[in-house]
Amino acid sequence: MKQIVHYIGLDVHKETIAVSIAPQNSTEVRRYGIIGGTLDAVDKLVKKLTQENIELRFVYEAGPCGFVLCRHLRSKGLVCDVVSPSLIPKRASDRVKTDRRDADQLARLYRAGELTGIHVPDQEDEAVRDLIRARTAAVVDQRQARHRLKGLLLRLGFRYTGKSSWNDAHKRYLSGLVMPQPSQQIAFQEYIHAIDDASERVERLSTAVIVALDGWKWEPVVRALMSFRGVQELTAKTLVAEVGDFSRFEDPR
Repeated sequence: MKQIVHYIGLDVHKETIAVSIAPQNSTEVRRYGIIGGTLDAVDKLVKKLTQENIELRFVYEAGPCGFVLCRHLRSKGLVCDVVSPSLIPKRASDRVKTDRRDADQLARLYRAGELTGIHVPDQEDEAVRDLIRARTAAVVDQRQARHRLKGLLLRLGFRYTGKSSWNDAHKRYLSGLVMPQPSQQIAFQEYIHAIDDASERVERLSTAVIVALDGWKWEPVVRALMSFRGVQELTAKTLVAEVGDFSRFEDPR
């Protein structure tokens, strides 16, 4: 008997998942309803939809819920793709956005072959990427804290004449400043503490990123990238963590 494919669009949220089904031998999309957002709820859905001679294929948009659901379904031998929201075809008239409409659209486009899945990292690669992104966030926090301090000093007429900031000379300059008012002195000290905390966090995470390279399966690729002039370890590891398997691309472009 010929295998029939059911294309199942999922609109995944933290608490709920909207489900729509587009059977291969039909032009319509059937709304299954809304289930809980847990993996147990998805397992019950799979069990209920599983029938002889019917293949289930799942798809959902990449979002804050990550790839846990995709890896869970694939571990059970099921087909699951995650698509980028920016690559989903949309008509100009599609201005109403609801969970059920999104699930319907995903199921319909998936059946038509108009969706392209994105790369889904495994748990190890995602862990390394999360660590690198945590360091990037710490760097951003450090930069913002420094900007706030400079903004305060500029408003109060303090101008540093040195050639570069945040070196030893600049820190000595900051340590000798006294603000005009006690309240401003408190604000000044809090900005200094915020910068110190962010800098320590950047240092800790930078060390952790370097340590995590040892034994990672993409370590040879990182080392190869480091052979290029100007590409250091953090840059190479960030690139590999975000891209993943370079061999999945047909050409460099």
